[in-house]
Amino acid sequence: MLGTTTTKTTAGETCAVCEQVKGMGIHLYTTFICEECERDMIGTDTNDPKYQYYLKKLRKITNPEILS
Repeated sequence: MLGTTTTKTTAGETCAVCEQVKGMGIHLYTTFICEECERDMIGTDTNDPKYQYYLKKLRKITNPEILS
């Protein structure tokens, strides 16, 4: 997937979805999403109320501008 990388850090990073410090996950542009949230998002049906929660959290992610 373009713009994402899997990472493992010893100190951890704060997940943009659950807002907890986790050690493994992905980066979407400059935002970290933990493995658990990524897995839940992928498996959530569009009719599930959690789906709207995930959309709200993901809307905060913006594409960083490349300044030249």
